[in-house]
Amino acid sequence: MYDRDLIENGGGSVARLLEIMRALRDPKTGCPWDIEQDFDSIAPYTIEEAYEVADAISRRAWGELRGELGDLLLQSVYHAQMAEEAGHFTFDDVARDISDKMVARHPHVFGDDTRDKSADQQVEDWEKIKAAERAARAKTGILADVALGLPALMRAEKLQKRAARVGFDWPEIDLVIEKIAEEAAELAEARATLPQEKIAEEMGDLLFVMANLARHLKVDPETALRKANEKFSRRFNYIEDALDRKGRDFSQSDLDEMETYWQEAKAKGL
Repeated sequence: MYDRDLIENGGGSVARLLEIMRALRDPKTGCPWDIEQDFDSIAPYTIEEAYEVADAISRRAWGELRGELGDLLLQSVYHAQMAEEAGHFTFDDVARDISDKMVARHPHVFGDDTRDKSADQQVEDWEKIKAAERAARAKTGILADVALGLPALMRAEKLQKRAARVGFDWPEIDLVIEKIAEEAAELAEARATLPQEKIAEEMGDLLFVMANLARHLKVDPETALRKANEKFSRRFNYIEDALDRKGRDFSQSDLDEMETYWQEAKAKGL
């Protein structure tokens, strides 16, 4: 039986949230929907909530961010509760592990290592510590723990970074650009002569090299593409609003007129 007083009067404590989740998952008195869920069914919500946090930050919607962070915290609580029921681990284990990790990975703050290092040097130290952790877990493959569930563009960048650490990388940006031209030519050839499956493969190769170019330029490709999406949305919305002001819609316009409004939006800095 759950602690009703804690749930009703626990304020903003993590203990209250944990108790609420225990009550929701109680097989006799809990919520039927929550009881039916498992790790696989909840995982998509976890990913969605992480993106909603990122969206609130990108829009500087600080009031919304508070709620989105709560939703994301709930996902950790949900998975930890299911893990405890299965005898795998508890929420305290999760908190202990991440606390231990943060202390171990910041010897310049919590240990005897010097803080007199650049950000790049600290990143190098971080990667060395992570490599040692992977070796201790017997994951000796260079790419062994690059998560399969990451967005494809983000995973491409992480795979390339990991390979670059052992020297598997183009030494110059110009060589990456040449590779992009090569992949684009192969895509054009595939489009003209090959089946859809091969076209998709060549498209993937081109996107993979584009992610590599972003890495060489020290640009986060996921962030860059997100901003490009936002820019496209602003300019497209401008076209839609311009037509609406004239009492028209897209079916009553043509590409030349839409391009004119697009250029107007661009000139306005949208």
